[in-house]
Amino acid sequence: MEATARPEPICEVVVTGPRTSMMQLMVETLLQERLVACGQRSDWVHSTFQWDGKVDHEREERIRFHTRASLFGELSARIDALHPYEVPCVVSFPVQDASPAYHRWVVAETREAA
Repeated sequence: MEATARPEPICEVVVTGPRTSMMQLMVETLLQERLVACGQRSDWVHSTFQWDGKVDHEREERIRFHTRASLFGELSARIDALHPYEVPCVVSFPVQDASPAYHRWVVAETREAA
């Protein structure tokens, strides 16, 4: 019996930031660089966090990116360079299961890790 090759792992990367044209430009840049297959911008979230020793509150948007898990390091570094925040929220979650067609599409639309 022939072994079936396991597909390359993919992940969802969540980023928060100000709802500005700069965030849309970041999404489009990451798509053009083939670091992500898609970017899904969602409506406002209300973030509460510690910053400079005090509690702060911001209305932000959340972006979900789908990409190869092997690209997370490069993607995170690129987001740091493009993002307006000093310390942007960039977290990755493994995609345990996805439809085979969608999984193949994410891999096909992103480049191999350097």
